[in-house]
Amino acid sequence: MKKMFLLDEANRCLLCKKPRCSANCPINTPIPEVISLCKEGKLKEAGEILFNNNPLSVICSIVCPHENQCEGNCIRGIKSEPIHFYEMEKEISEKYLDEVKFENVPKTKDRIAIIGGGPAGLTIAFILAKRGYRITIFDSKNKIGGVLRYGIPEYRLPNSLIDKLEDKLIELGVKIRPNTLIGPVISIDRLFEEDYKAIFIGTGVWNPRTLNIKGEALGNAHFAIDYLRSPETYRLSKRVAVIGAGNVAMDAARTAKRNSEVQEVTIFYRGNFDDMSATKKEIEEAKEEGIIFKLYRSPLEITEDGLKVINKEEDSEGGEEFFECDSTIIAISQSPRNNIVSNTTKLETNSSGLIIADEKGNTTRPGVFSSGDVVTGAKTVVEAVAYAKTVADAMEEYCESQNL
Repeated sequence: MKKMFLLDEANRCLLCKKPRCSANCPINTPIPEVISLCKEGKLKEAGEILFNNNPLSVICSIVCPHENQCEGNCIRGIKSEPIHFYEMEKEISEKYLDEVKFENVPKTKDRIAIIGGGPAGLTIAFILAKRGYRITIFDSKNKIGGVLRYGIPEYRLPNSLIDKLEDKLIELGVKIRPNTLIGPVISIDRLFEEDYKAIFIGTGVWNPRTLNIKGEALGNAHFAIDYLRSPETYRLSKRVAVIGAGNVAMDAARTAKRNSEVQEVTIFYRGNFDDMSATKKEIEEAKEEGIIFKLYRSPLEITEDGLKVINKEEDSEGGEEFFECDSTIIAISQSPRNNIVSNTTKLETNSSGLIIADEKGNTTRPGVFSSGDVVTGAKTVVEAVAYAKTVADAMEEYCESQNL
């Protein structure tokens, strides 16, 4: 059935000479080339091209906002159904990971530390390990994956796929140190003393931003980024309010709806559907799952009995409303933690606490590189991977220059 789907979808592709799908992919996936190989039944070769272009191809096939990228720019989609390349990409990439056996090339090059096993860190680990560098990933959590594992719900992105990537890293000789917080005990200085030639920081953004309203410290108020890390540990009760309209808010709402204890989930947002930063697909799926939306509502206060909001609808009289609920989840964005920065000299951040780095990932401290959300703020996974590929080349260039 899968082979039939792949072939049917491949045969629908026009193989455009100037493919808009590839041009609008942040990592420029060579889609026509992959589809041509698929037509010829060369799935292994197609999988290899996808992986070499994007080591997290199997992940991006699921979590990318396809409506704005490949699918949304497909010529076929103008008059008929667009090519569902992301579905093809998932099948091909997962099959490739299941079947490929990576060669653990001799590790004759420098020692490199990667702090944070999120999308950027995983990408750099794959690239540099295959080039013969001795890679160690330090992660503060018990499993690598970062936002992929602890920020995206299991129903959207199965952890089994992240486990497959971890297995492949081990196959390449990458060392992983879980439950290791770099900064307070093992510092950047200590890593350099231990003969790490270059260090990459990809720690993401794990501090929730607050609304600065009364009630955020109550026992029935929770931050989405904390909730999504281990939703099974929360006792939300029957009625849940979610404040926010990004993908994290949708994920939190849909995850809460899956809790057998929860009967009703309502999202509160200050604007309308067109203003929401969540993808249209996420919003539509939330609606289909019974999530209620209260638009043009701005939160005023969280209480132990519910949520006070102000109604800003044009055809309303405005004024304060009270929504009775048992729990409130706040999902309005995140910022980075400062464990590393506060324990490191010469590493500068901007006013938002994001690490300052150039387009190649160079920070203000020589030998220390950074990219991903801790530099750019929350972005898509594929954008993090694309940036990380450039940084991997810059790190290799730096190591080679130090050995002259």
